Amino acid sequence: MSNPVGMSRDHVHPAERSAAPAGAPLSSAETPFLELLARGASADAYEQPVLLARAEGCSTERIVALEQARLLALRVRSELEGRRRREAELSALFETAHDLAGLRDLDAVLQAIVQRARSLLGTDVAYLSLNDPARGDTYMRVTEGSVAARFQQLRLGMGEGLGGLVAQTARPYVTDDYFKDDRFQHTLTIDSGVRDEGLVAILGVPLMLGHHVIGVLFAADRRARVFEREQIALLGSFAALAAAAIDTANLLTETRSALADLERANEIIQDRSGVIERASDVHDRLAELVLRGGGVHDVAAAVSEVLDGTVEFAEATAAPADALEISRVEGHAVRHDDDWIAAVAAGGELLGALVLRGHPGLDPVDQRTLERAAMVTSLLLLARRSAAEAEQRVRGELLDDLLDARDRDPRLLRERAARLDADLDATHVVLAARLDATSADADQEAAARRRLWSAASHLAATRHGLAAARDGGTVLLLPLAAGDTATTLARSTARHLGTAVHEAVTVGASAPVEALAAHPDAVAAAYEEGRRCLDALRLLGRSGDGAAAEDFGFVGLLLAGDRDIAGFVDRTIGQVVAYDERRGTDLLRTVDAYFASGMSPARTKDELHVHVNTVAQRLERVGRLLGDDWQSPARALEIQLALRLHRLSAPAQR
Repeated sequence: MSNPVGMSRDHVHPAERSAAPAGAPLSSAETPFLELLARGASADAYEQPVLLARAEGCSTERIVALEQARLLALRVRSELEGRRRREAELSALFETAHDLAGLRDLDAVLQAIVQRARSLLGTDVAYLSLNDPARGDTYMRVTEGSVAARFQQLRLGMGEGLGGLVAQTARPYVTDDYFKDDRFQHTLTIDSGVRDEGLVAILGVPLMLGHHVIGVLFAADRRARVFEREQIALLGSFAALAAAAIDTANLLTETRSALADLERANEIIQDRSGVIERASDVHDRLAELVLRGGGVHDVAAAVSEVLDGTVEFAEATAAPADALEISRVEGHAVRHDDDWIAAVAAGGELLGALVLRGHPGLDPVDQRTLERAAMVTSLLLLARRSAAEAEQRVRGELLDDLLDARDRDPRLLRERAARLDADLDATHVVLAARLDATSADADQEAAARRRLWSAASHLAATRHGLAAARDGGTVLLLPLAAGDTATTLARSTARHLGTAVHEAVTVGASAPVEALAAHPDAVAAAYEEGRRCLDALRLLGRSGDGAAAEDFGFVGLLLAGDRDIAGFVDRTIGQVVAYDERRGTDLLRTVDAYFASGMSPARTKDELHVHVNTVAQRLERVGRLLGDDWQSPARALEIQLALRLHRLSAPAQR
């Protein structure tokens, strides 16, 4: 067998040097190493045959032969590992190129590149940075194996750090120990990020598009390391694929953008062709609405459909003041944030606005459509106002007749009320309403009174009642709904009118009255009672509130038109009277004696000649009937007055 060591390395492949000449049997020195090669043993295992031979005392020739065979076997092993590594690298490059060919997600492709680079180079971390021409720096785009948040968010100035050196020279750079390398510019930001990540050895290769560097691909370890030439070349290949992926993605983005522009141009052409049709359509719709008596909300709904948006009618106080005034002066719809405002005006008076919501861009033809709709809306509002004012005058005239002309024919009164959708045979409450504030300017005060009358007339129309201006305020005749009282109706009316005119409105209410058509004089009496309650509220400092005579306790006897003594007694002590009548008890006399004795149970039991416990039990029962506060000063005063009135009226009742 010839000695493979003596063969020329220029003409014999290293793998061939490990084998015997063709047809020659294997020597005993080669056999153990071939077995090691076959099972892929580690490099340390190749020492074992030599050590074993020495331990067995083999000849020097035998040991030399084993040494030579070991060296040849290690060379073959190294060659095999290199080939396997290159096959893996080529496979990874092929897979990456395949991913690039079917590019759908740039981030996914770049992530795959850094993952495979990290795996094949056996580094702790791999990452890729891209230049940002708009900001004039470079930023971290993709990382793999990184654990530090600050490192993952690094933004570096051009020319800073190892990456800056790579970008400037368009050549790969490697450092065995980053913090000891002074070939590149260190900065606090970069060094802090690298230190957080714990990196020591770093390899960076440029991402090239033509002659321009667009970024850097890195592989790094958290320990000192020397990167081999093959590893640098491999990372450069991955960088070329990454650059190609970025270029492809940019081209796809530009293509999609161009297609989107073409689609938008086509849509504009189609929209333009439909503009005339929409203008004609809205003209026909608005004309039809006017002819069939549609309202402002019908106009808004029709324009919403034509403009493919949400159009709403807004009161003048609810629309943006500046935009509304500009629209009124210029006579055009104006943009306000993402909305369009078209003033609804007549003779310089602002009646409201049409608001197109969420339409920052508006075609000129569509803008004119909105303006035309605002003009139609103003005409409808003026027509509605005229009709409403006419109805308000008719309602006011009927109420004036009920208040002043008491000899009217009840049948005619009922017929007039029925035409206004009012029922004079139902139970009603007469309410006197007045503005709390007065103005030194006579014109302003007159305008405020007109607003109050208008709001009261609208309320009366919606509640099937009547309203009229009277005595510097307004009088209303409203039906009493089920579950309501004169007090609740007065308070709700005060709130409603105050909200409508944006000022405090005080309302006094009469007791409920019935059969108004048959007894029209009851309306005038009820109105006087409501006025007295109104004056009492203002004297008591309760302006802006609403109340009826029953809310003032015994003072209500003075305010009520009919001096309803029985009603006051019943409201105050009626439950005690009824209890005595049902049970045959003497609670009323006990309460009377209790107050006469200065609210002393001991003196009360002497007055009644009963045990003090009996007095306590009776008073406890009274408390359950009248409420826990029946002995408070205000309640006690009313109860004592009711007791006296009850005694005075008792003989007449008997």
